[in-house]
Amino acid sequence: MKYVALALGLMTSFADAEEITAPGPQSDLAGTYLAAGESAPVVLIVPGSGPTDRDGNNPLGVRASTYRLLAEELAERGVSSVRADKRGMFASAGAVPDPNAVTIADYATDVHSWVGAIREKAGVSCVWVLGHSEGALVALQAGQMPDGICGLLLVCGPGRKLGDVLRAQLQGNPANAPYLPQMLDAITTLEAGGSVDTGSFPPAVAGLFAPAVQGFLRDLFSHDPAKLIASVTVPVLILQGEADLQIGAEDARLLAAARPDASLALIPHANHVLKVAPANDLAANFGTYADPSLPLAPGVVDALAGFVLGETTGNR
Repeated sequence: MKYVALALGLMTSFADAEEITAPGPQSDLAGTYLAAGESAPVVLIVPGSGPTDRDGNNPLGVRASTYRLLAEELAERGVSSVRADKRGMFASAGAVPDPNAVTIADYATDVHSWVGAIREKAGVSCVWVLGHSEGALVALQAGQMPDGICGLLLVCGPGRKLGDVLRAQLQGNPANAPYLPQMLDAITTLEAGGSVDTGSFPPAVAGLFAPAVQGFLRDLFSHDPAKLIASVTVPVLILQGEADLQIGAEDARLLAAARPDASLALIPHANHVLKVAPANDLAANFGTYADPSLPLAPGVVDALAGFVLGETTGNR
């Protein structure tokens, strides 16, 4: 595998952000386009799990504004971006009547719709697809049909099936101990294609496996990121924070092993929302999720921009 050089010059001026749309199933998908100048490469930022908006925030307490900060810092380095709201959510609410009635393939279809809209708007021949967390799985699925995709930027993405990732996350939090058997049984049932009766689950557990999302979870658990990356033909960067408590360096290495010519960037002290955080302090690490004033961890944007610009110019 190839490791990414982090030295880059800085660009200091870029256009104001503007709204952009792409065709959705029933109405347009909505996003923000931040241009870094004429002929600049463009990155599409695909959000992670749940009701996460185009800035990387959600009503469940995540307010780190990770995607907005990524877009702004990429622009400073000469890389344009589009960050989008998911189908059925926020400004893309009209695209589908039920945001839970979705599959990874549906999200990948939306990625291709965005790629087409961005190519027309920016006049570029292809678009870089950056998927964060669950969005990395979406990027891998979209990459199975590479037309119009320059390459993939997989940020804090799973290297194992999501059922295994969720098990590890739940087992890693001592607060889950009273409910752990129920939660692990629920994952196994959904992996097998079954349904889970959450009537006896405590509220803290029932929401995770709510009937409305079980169809999506069954689909989500069926995908194998390592198999998907092995069949991708475009350039790939795997970027992983070493203080990430949700997705670990093990996942990044599994992805890299399945795609040996991928570039791997392990970012010291960066957590799942790409902020500097201690790996051994659960409360302090998760505390950064609610603080948009914290900058992105050093090295994150250098690695992303360095890879995009290096591949774009043929010099890396």
